[in-house]
Amino acid sequence: MLKKYFGTDGIRGKVNSGNINGDMFFKFGLAAGTYFRNLNKKKQTAIIAKDTRLSGYTLEPALVSGLASAGMHVFTLGPLPTNGLAMLTKKMKANLGIMITASHNPYYDNGLKLFGPDGLKLSDKIEKRIEKLIDSKLRKNLLNPKVLGRVKRLENANENYIKILKNNFPKNFKLNKIKIAIDCANGAGYKSAPNLLKSLGAKVYTTGTKPNGFNINYKCGSTNTNKIRSLVKKYKAHIGIALDGDADRIILVDEKLNIIDGDKIIAMLANRWDRKKILKGGVVGTLMSNYGLEKYFKEKKIKFVRANVGDRYVKEIMQKNKFNLGGEQSGHIILGKFATTGDGLLVALEVLFSMRKGNKASELFNIFSLVPQILENVNVKDKNIINSKKCKKAIKKANTMISKEGRMLIRKSGTEPLIRIMGESHNKNLLIKCIKIVKKTLK
Repeated sequence: MLKKYFGTDGIRGKVNSGNINGDMFFKFGLAAGTYFRNLNKKKQTAIIAKDTRLSGYTLEPALVSGLASAGMHVFTLGPLPTNGLAMLTKKMKANLGIMITASHNPYYDNGLKLFGPDGLKLSDKIEKRIEKLIDSKLRKNLLNPKVLGRVKRLENANENYIKILKNNFPKNFKLNKIKIAIDCANGAGYKSAPNLLKSLGAKVYTTGTKPNGFNINYKCGSTNTNKIRSLVKKYKAHIGIALDGDADRIILVDEKLNIIDGDKIIAMLANRWDRKKILKGGVVGTLMSNYGLEKYFKEKKIKFVRANVGDRYVKEIMQKNKFNLGGEQSGHIILGKFATTGDGLLVALEVLFSMRKGNKASELFNIFSLVPQILENVNVKDKNIINSKKCKKAIKKANTMISKEGRMLIRKSGTEPLIRIMGESHNKNLLIKCIKIVKKTLK
């Protein structure tokens, strides 16, 4: 059965349209609170963090009201990276953690990411059970006034998150000689990211640290690297770090201004962990991972498995295969040794740990060649158009044409009204021709 509210990464959409409004967030809170309260009746605690969107101030109270109405005691943490929320959910032994965010989307979108007491994103099975509660009669889940939950604001969430991150590394880990440029995308990491790097002694140059409710991800961050490249160039930084709106993605820029995507970061980490004998089993990528990465791992005799797109699915395959490294080209990277979900800051620390003795970023990441890849998004009114006979015919034709010289992947976005087209081939002209065939049919 298809899910009604949840996509590949929680619930997401345009604010005050569809499911992203106060009324629905009350229902989400009541349903999630009811499910987790019934799961563990001895303890009823939920924690909530958010990114910097203006709409967070309208959606959070509704969510809190729903949770408290289900008998959950709620702690609100304010702006905090998604993995900070996941880590604190586990540390505080809460029943669930909820992140109010639309990740890399524009300010006018918002949504939810839900985490269980283990700090893991919820399975499809649990999401479907919560959806069933959302659509049930609300009145029967509303509790007696004597057992309503209490609500409290915690002001030190970012400090606690930073402390957890630093505890994963030796106490003598310092970045005194490293110049770092960082773009926080005017998002959830705007406080914790610069504070963390400065506390380790790095010289830090920042952009995207002045959120105003509307500028999250706007011409900045991991989805637009112009600002971080300019910052690296201006200050001659050793490395540039670009986060997204909820800081669970990371894209890097080396000292030569080359963009380093998730695939290249994963390759470097896998290479280092394999050499240090700390890589377990192999690496999980996704259907979008570059073929060059797969080829590199084959040459290195490192097992490589592809998961569906979405870091939740990457984590599920990691658990199934007992791997401790996985991630996406977009910069969602899960370091299974330290975290349960993607964390841009944690990945940055692991990279910087490799650079602390003077290694240049351009040398660290120059270990394999990407197969030329083209990514295009097509706006559609109905994503199910991809299942029409006409589209299936066009996709089959394109796949047949490129089969001996590359590959194509056409899929529905899990978070936006888009059809995503990805093609890989050294034959650029053929690749463009195949993409046009699919795009023409979709339009």
